[in-house]
Amino acid sequence: MPKSSAHHDWLPAQALAALRQLGANLALGRVRRKESLRAWAQRLGVSVRTVQRLEAGDPGVGMGVYAAALWLVGRSDALPALADPALDRGALELDLRVARNRLARRAAG
Repeated sequence: MPKSSAHHDWLPAQALAALRQLGANLALGRVRRKESLRAWAQRLGVSVRTVQRLEAGDPGVGMGVYAAALWLVGRSDALPALADPALDRGALELDLRVARNRLARRAAG
């Protein structure tokens, strides 16, 4: 039985949906490669149950296991782009707000 963790209870629905989609995509990649759950479990160094949880998008599966599974399907190079600062809309909007405030203070002063 998987460990229960309080942080799973408050994960945003969008994040949970993204994990489920990632798991489904990884499952499809495994099946398309005609690899068994057991073979992937051995290659990932985890149990078959962990691979099943990964493919279900379980947030309790470690990031390292997801990263290794992405490597198995040739997609680990996409990981750094997930948190690319250039694509961080929240931070970019904050930068713009700060710059606008500076301009407004200069114009007023």
